[in-house]
Formats: sequence, C-alpha cells, structure tokens
Amino acid sequence: MKPIIKLFLLVVGITKLSAADIKDYYELETVPLPKALEKPNANASQVDGLDFFPDGRLVACFVGGQVYTLRPETGKWTLFAEGLHSPLGIVVLNDREIVVCQRAEVTKIRDVDGDGVADEFEVLSDNFGISGNYHEFNFGPVRDGEGNFYISLGTASSGAGVRHEKRGSFNSLSYMDRMYACVPYRGWVLKITPEGKTIPWASGFRTPNGLGFDLEGNLFVTDNQGDWVGTSKMHHVQQGKFYGHAASLLWRDGWEGRPLNRPLPELDALRTPAAGLFPHGLMSNSPTQPLADSTGGKFGPFAGQLLVGEMNKGRIMRVALERVGGVLQGMCVPFFDGSGLKRGNNRLCFGPDHSLWIGHSNHGWAGERGLQRLRWTGETPFELKTMHLTGKGFELTFTLPLDSETATDPANYVFKRYFYSYHRGYGSPQR
Repeated sequence: MKPIIKLFLLVVGITKLSAADIKDYYELETVPLPKALEKPNANASQVDGLDFFPDGRLVACFVGGQVYTLRPETGKWTLFAEGLHSPLGIVVLNDREIVVCQRAEVTKIRDVDGDGVADEFEVLSDNFGISGNYHEFNFGPVRDGEGNFYISLGTASSGAGVRHEKRGSFNSLSYMDRMYACVPYRGWVLKITPEGKTIPWASGFRTPNGLGFDLEGNLFVTDNQGDWVGTSKMHHVQQGKFYGHAASLLWRDGWEGRPLNRPLPELDALRTPAAGLFPHGLMSNSPTQPLADSTGGKFGPFAGQLLVGEMNKGRIMRVALERVGGVLQGMCVPFFDGSGLKRGNNRLCFGPDHSLWIGHSNHGWAGERGLQRLRWTGETPFELKTMHLTGKGFELTFTLPLDSETATDPANYVFKRYFYSYHRGYGSPQR
C-alpha cells in the first residue's frame, strides 16, 4: 500500500526567553451576541460566517439562518436577513450587498433602500446536486481578485440516507459508501463567475470546511480526516486537480465505473499531494477556514502567513508556506492555544482595526458557540516564525534574537519522521 506522502515533522524544543505565554501578547474578548439568540435558544448562537462592510459594520451569519450586522463601536446588532438554510459563509460586495452560501444555493442578498435590512434575494448559483443527506454542506464562499466566487461541497455520510426527491442526476455507484457523492458535484470545489456561471474546478475532497486565499492569490482548502484522508490537511487548489477522496470522481468528465473498484495505485497516481498535513490529535482533528494575515504586521510578526481555525480544540494554527520545486508546502504550528479561546473556531476575519474576529460553532459535534475577538498588544512574542527547507536540513527563523548557546545545542531539537497511508479506510496511524 503506497503512503500518502512522506512527512517530516519538526518539533522544536527551544527554551523560551521568559515564562510569558500568548496571553501576554494578544488580548481575547468575548463579544455579546444578539439577545434574540441567547438562551433558551442557545444553539442558534453558532456563528458560521463573518465579514465586514466597508462602512465598518460586522456581518455574521448564524446556524439558524439569520444574518445580523454589528456596529462594534456601539455593540448594536441589527437583523439583516433571515430564513436561510445552514449558511456557512459570507462575502461582502459593498455596503448593501453580500453573497452567502446556504445549503441549496449561493445567494446574493441586497439592501436596496439602504435601511440596513435586506430587501432582495437572488440565486447566484444552484448548479449542483442535493440528495437530502444531512452531511451535504455547502462551504464558502471566497472571492478572487477578478470577482469570481469559490465554494466547496461536502460529501454525504452513510450515517443517513437520501430524500425521495433529489436535485441533479443521481448516480448510485457510490451510494452508501462511507462518504459518498451520488449527486453532482459532491467533494468538489466549484468556481462561480460574477454572472453565475458555475465551473467544476477541482475534486477529491471529503469535508472541505474552509476556503481561503493567500496574499499571492493562491486558493487553499482544508479537509477533515476520515475515509481516504489519513489525517486532516490543507490543499493548494488548482483547476482540474484531484486531491484524493475517491467518491467525487463520479462527476469527472469521461469517468466510467465505480471509483472504489479502481486499484489503489491508479487512484494514487491521479492524486495531487497536500500542501500541508495537520497531525491528527497532536495539531488538529478538524481544521476550518484558512485566513491570510493581510494586516501588514499590525496583528503581530506573522504577516502574510495563514491562520487556520480548529473545531475540536481551543486553538488557532499558523501555517507558513514556501515553494519547493515549484510546489507550495510548509510548516504548521499552534498560534493561539487555550487561554480562554473557545473550541469550534469555525470562521475567521480581520476587522478594520486589524483585530481578528472568531466565530464559534459545533454542528452537533465538537465545538462551542459564540463570537470572540483577538487583538495584538504590540509586544512581540518569542516564537518560531519560519522554517525553510535546504539541501542539508532546515533553516529556522525566530521572531526575536536567540542566544547562540541555545540555538546550537542539539538537545533543543527533536525530529520525528513519519507518514500517513492513502487508503479507503478511516484515517491512518502515523507510520
């Protein structure tokens, strides 16, 4: 059985310069939510999308289908729209328009008269299938520099069946596999033009709960551990590529037959390896949205790197990438761990003041509910900043100077080399 990829994990045991922890450099605040979402309707306080209008209002979508706006300076919430089905992301277009991913479609919502409340709902795209399975999430959207939107569609779960009425062609060749794609384009990332044209972009995803661009315009998606996914990972998404989860191949042009009947080496040869792996249990069990630090250093010393949420832990991770042989790959380390941060870090966005807003949800699994805000104090923490692969090993840089005695002591560095298997089974042990 061929392994997924060989993974070199570096654990750095550098002695910190002081006993300070991340709380000494970043201030965490819990933000009160709309009173209508408080107890006894606490489940409604799951935040599943965040963005900012140009006029400074935060816009947030909630699991119950509401979209609210918040004036951060006054704490006043206003109901902008309601009646959506499991919205899982927002993109602001201007002070009056947003685009939201809900279960059945990608929707453009307008405040026509400028009173702060939505008046028009327009289907931007519904050109993908729905079987009625509970696990068919619609994640996103994110928007590129040309105005195109990207969404990612979760596969269905064998933990439940499908509805009698379905949208899109029904293909039974993957039905009731552990995670399956019996309607188009489950397990795909789709591109949607500003006019609503829907283009199948890339395949091979299981539960791709997180899309984001880096500052160079590269698109990334995170995927969750499970069948065909030995450990959670982050992919650099490129048109036409296949990233490993076999079920989605049913909707590839020219594909014939049941994907699971193909030999594993054949599927592996089609697969593009991930840009980064999140070691299961150690780093992340369920990664979410990657967000580029676009603050130019106003959120700390990690400008340009990607911050990635995590559902199961009170953790936000940091990913630093580089090109090696023309391919993006890199390291992941915890950025903010515990210290009052809730679990269920599902959606992230930067505000106009360069603070990081964090939306929490659980969706019946791990996680919590609510909204938090993280500010940098201006003091620089001592952290591993980058890790560069060389012909002889790794070149490390830190956020603050390191004394030469500590830096050259081999006892401060521990290396462990392992990989995860690419196979049909659920997850993979470190091998």
